[in-house]
Amino acid sequence: MTPGESDLEARVRRLEDLLEINQLFVDYGRYLDLGDFGSFARLFAEDGEILLGPVARARGRKEIQAAMEASLSGHVGETKHIISSPAVTLDGDTATSVVMWTVLARTDAGAAVTLVGRHEDDLVREHGRWHIRRRRGFVELPGSVMKGS
Repeated sequence: MTPGESDLEARVRRLEDLLEINQLFVDYGRYLDLGDFGSFARLFAEDGEILLGPVARARGRKEIQAAMEASLSGHVGETKHIISSPAVTLDGDTATSVVMWTVLARTDAGAAVTLVGRHEDDLVREHGRWHIRRRRGFVELPGSVMKGS
């Protein structure tokens, strides 16, 4: 609790923070699937960093947008990202999280799970909104159709 804040106010703020952070994760997958790399990059803090192995490594919104465009723009419409199981630890205006992701891709036979993994995040409230400060991606079940998360 912050000074002068009631228990109820602190609990409501915590729930609002968790909901906003969860929406951040949903938007991450949605913007990737739409190929909206500008909106995707704005999910990150101004000095945000993305470390997704061979897919993308970048710091700052402009670099993040450019890295994702270079890595994934030729695959827009081929995949759907399922974001699940967020585990968030709040600490004032910062937080850490682990979130699972699954990538489905179009194949000649229909849809197939192509990759499964997790993101480990450092989050920050910047200008009153939650952003990803640092995202590290880990592939746990590699696939054969498309490499990307």
